[in-house]
Amino acid sequence: MAIKFSNTFLLRKLHQITGVVPLGIFFLVHMFTNSKAMNGEASFVKAVKDIHDIPFLLLVEVFGIFLPLLFHSIYGVIISSEAKANPLSYSYSRNWFYIFQRVTGIFLFFFILFHLLHFRFGIVPGLSMTAVAGNADRAFSIVAGDFQITWVLIVYLLGVLATAWHLAYGLFLFAVDWGIVIGEKAQKATLAACAGFAIVLGLVGLNAAFAFVRPCGLMPHALCESPKKTATSTSPTKF
Repeated sequence: MAIKFSNTFLLRKLHQITGVVPLGIFFLVHMFTNSKAMNGEASFVKAVKDIHDIPFLLLVEVFGIFLPLLFHSIYGVIISSEAKANPLSYSYSRNWFYIFQRVTGIFLFFFILFHLLHFRFGIVPGLSMTAVAGNADRAFSIVAGDFQITWVLIVYLLGVLATAWHLAYGLFLFAVDWGIVIGEKAQKATLAACAGFAIVLGLVGLNAAFAFVRPCGLMPHALCESPKKTATSTSPTKF
């Protein structure tokens, strides 16, 4: 009898906890940092420099991000390959949510790989070959320059929305599977709260992305500080 890795209790729990604690927290911090771009290049560059100044940053990246991400992604693909969802036979909303969770997971597997190769290592042909890592003073201009390319911006917008949903619904699954939320009414309320969280997080992420091509992103300019450019700014001024 073949072993179904998706049914392995310990691996499933580890998959859930890595998605919520290190990776979920990292995404929230990432969106907060990117939102600094709303106030202009100087604000974002300062935020990136602060990250570069974290002690033992490489160890934090490896053990707090890369290894949990590697496990979560690979095991997520295994779960998706072994899943047998049946939304056409049983059209409950949570069946569709389950499928969407698996679809966004597969998409994010490739998106995050692209994202790391692109901005973390700067080795994607045709795009900026200068990595953001190690070049904090040029971080804004690197991102803004590549976001002038329509398909790149669209890919990142889809990545933000997919991550927002994947994290939010993952929180719901975590709360149910770990026995934090028990009972039909409590689960419905939690699901609604997580859906709202996904919408808010998605909007924050979209606005942060557009902030690299338009001052203040999608928000009214009155809600942001006047953009301040650094002395070495080479960022585009139009989208």
